[in-house]
Amino acid sequence: MTVETRVSDMRGAASTSSRQEGLGGLWDSVKKAAVVIGSGILFLAAFGNSLTWHLQRFWGASGDFWQNLWTKVYVAFEGHDAALFYMGTMLLPTLAFWVSNGLLLLVDTTGKPSFITRYRIQMDKNNPVDPAKLRHALKTIMFNQVFISGPMVVAVYYLMNLRGNPCGPELPTFHWALVELAFFSILEEILFYYSHRLFHHPSLYKHFHKQHHEWTAPIGVVAIYAHPLEHVISNTFPVVIGPVLLGSHISTTSMWYCLALISTTISHCGYHLPFLPSPEFHDFHHLRFNQCFGVFGVLDRLHGTDTKFRQSKQYERHTVLTSLTPLNESIPDSPKKGQ
Repeated sequence: MTVETRVSDMRGAASTSSRQEGLGGLWDSVKKAAVVIGSGILFLAAFGNSLTWHLQRFWGASGDFWQNLWTKVYVAFEGHDAALFYMGTMLLPTLAFWVSNGLLLLVDTTGKPSFITRYRIQMDKNNPVDPAKLRHALKTIMFNQVFISGPMVVAVYYLMNLRGNPCGPELPTFHWALVELAFFSILEEILFYYSHRLFHHPSLYKHFHKQHHEWTAPIGVVAIYAHPLEHVISNTFPVVIGPVLLGSHISTTSMWYCLALISTTISHCGYHLPFLPSPEFHDFHHLRFNQCFGVFGVLDRLHGTDTKFRQSKQYERHTVLTSLTPLNESIPDSPKKGQ
């Protein structure tokens, strides 16, 4: 056997081994994802009836309180469905976004009070935030809300009217609302993950997504600080398409929009506050750029785009904080070499 043949065989073996490892890693991720999802389904099956029974009582409490309330609103806006729709899909989500971010901006711009700033994830950043950088971001954010999100919601209204009446007199049942919200969440995870990874491709990143990553330590309001094209494809479309596909009622659509905006605000806020969802996952993405592309992390686990995150202190802190002790104190960074 010649040297060239042996080298060729070795390369072939290495290539085969690499493919096998890749397939093995993918299959391992699929199996783990199946175990996680399957466990979740079993948990919901075991406790869902009890949980939804209590929530259903809340939903329909006081003589079908929510339906009666909606009927009053529906009658008050009778003949003005467009105004009712835009109140639910523009006014309420905008208020949810700016009320939550207004409170955060008070802390970001003053660096006070200390009982909030002690929960900052990147302790040496935004203490307080640079005013000039913030003003520049706010201009883009307002542009995206008014000239991108606004027209897209108008388009959504006309599309949903093709499916039926999104402002109908009957509210959806509690269980159907849960199904819809679950569908919206899964669809957003898929569409956001792959569009987000697409914008990280070198040919697109420098022209579009780099703008969002100017904030290596994000704050809540920069959740929608992005190039207009990215805001259409990656920020807004994954959120608005679900209700269009299902022909959802305005009540569910409005709730979903508000939840999505509050959720992305928390993910970008830069503070790991007690009893709120952990923002460590997306904060790590801003810090490292090439990790943690999704919303829930399911597709990141499947595709191996969270490996560095899972080896980090941030991953150890990626949990709901149920005490008043900041996680950077209870799980401190490892001392640097030489210290």
